[in-house]
Amino acid sequence: MNSVASVDSTTIWNDCLAIIKPEVDEHSFETWVKRIIPLRADGEVLTIQVPSQFFYEWLEEHYVPVLKKAVHHVLGKGGRLEYSVVVDSGNKQSPPVMVNYPNGNGPNRNGSVQPVNGSDVYSPFSFRALNPQTVNSRLNPNYTFDNFIEGDCNRLARSAGLAVSKKPGVTSFNPLMLYGGVGVGKTHLVQAIGNEIKKSLPHKIVLYVDQNDFTSQFLNALQNNKMQDFQNFYLQVDLLILDDVQFLAGREKTQEIFFHIFNQLHQSGKQIIMTSDCPPRDMKGFQERLLSRFKWGLTADLQEPDFETKLAIINKKMQSDGIDIPKEVAEYLAYSVDTNLRDMEGVLNSLLFHATLLKKEIDLELAKEVLKNIVKEIQTDVSVDFIQKTVADYFKVELEAMKGKVKKREIVIPRQTAMYFCKRFTQLTLALIGDNFGGRDHSTVIHALESVEDMMKTDANFKNSIEELTKKFKSRISA
Repeated sequence: MNSVASVDSTTIWNDCLAIIKPEVDEHSFETWVKRIIPLRADGEVLTIQVPSQFFYEWLEEHYVPVLKKAVHHVLGKGGRLEYSVVVDSGNKQSPPVMVNYPNGNGPNRNGSVQPVNGSDVYSPFSFRALNPQTVNSRLNPNYTFDNFIEGDCNRLARSAGLAVSKKPGVTSFNPLMLYGGVGVGKTHLVQAIGNEIKKSLPHKIVLYVDQNDFTSQFLNALQNNKMQDFQNFYLQVDLLILDDVQFLAGREKTQEIFFHIFNQLHQSGKQIIMTSDCPPRDMKGFQERLLSRFKWGLTADLQEPDFETKLAIINKKMQSDGIDIPKEVAEYLAYSVDTNLRDMEGVLNSLLFHATLLKKEIDLELAKEVLKNIVKEIQTDVSVDFIQKTVADYFKVELEAMKGKVKKREIVIPRQTAMYFCKRFTQLTLALIGDNFGGRDHSTVIHALESVEDMMKTDANFKNSIEELTKKFKSRISA
């Protein structure tokens, strides 16, 4: 408080207090006005420090007329306030961090609110009062809850997403962290949340950004001395969606700025959604204080879709394109494409293309032909005999007992497993698979496939067995 600016700001603020005090009741003055600290005076601008975002918003909502009257009286008609809001009180190692706001929600240099022009104002380098009707949220309108297929693999994540879309920032799911492998639907789901909020709560400002864009903008702001504008832009957002947050690992400065933006948005009741390829506990190269905040809300995973979910996705996709796909073709694709949903969509698009180009009906023969060129597993000479012998050896059961009529559990499970791999790695129909297991009918094979899928969900050891066997068959294909 020894600088001229500090002395001037204190003097100016004391003069303002003399005008403010008669205008408010004693309790309000003690609670709100006395906690304001004058920081500096620069011409007609007086900067005051307030202890939190809530404090700042309360002043803006309830005390703007009396503050404006005092500042104009002391500094003249052109006088105005700037707030310095404490977003992190710091500690012995780190000093407090503050963000500055102009009084009046974004005035330009002349003190008036700058209008928003054009349909794309996705720029963190000019601080203006964002208009939710015109701001570019960077959302794909095709990603909705209606075309996001629910299954056991994503039920928790989808339910949490729906809850957030109805009451962003209000539920305990803040932040909402969704994680999973490539192509399991993370981006689709978070953008569906954003699109739903834009539709049902049009006054909310929604922004989707991936970590690469966020990092690039931050570095640009850093190089051009625009850090305040960068923060001000993001702090106006009601729903921030940050995709692929795991790639912030090791980026200390970017993590630092995101930490402060995260704090401020969360403290203000704004909704934060993130996606990652792993849960926070497995993230490396992150500040511990940032990881702890990732765990404040709900962490939900999205897994590879099971057979039923893939079947529903296939039917939904084909129906949206006006195509009736035969049941046996849909089942064949659901069992054959075991990578991810993006690969499945590629297969379906290729199938549609071939059907149109060749002027052929979509049938099992065409589906097998298309998959031969896309899915390596289909180009295989893995025989039923090889599958049966490999599975029997793995489970240490007699081959003939597994192929025969024995109904003991220790035989039934290997038999069902072998049927599962026959469906997955051969081009046999369900009926032909049944013929190779003691003349069983196709309904028995379907039951076997469903039983294997169910056991994989509930028994981790069995799932590991399936994964080990899958590697054996894929290694033979690659050989």
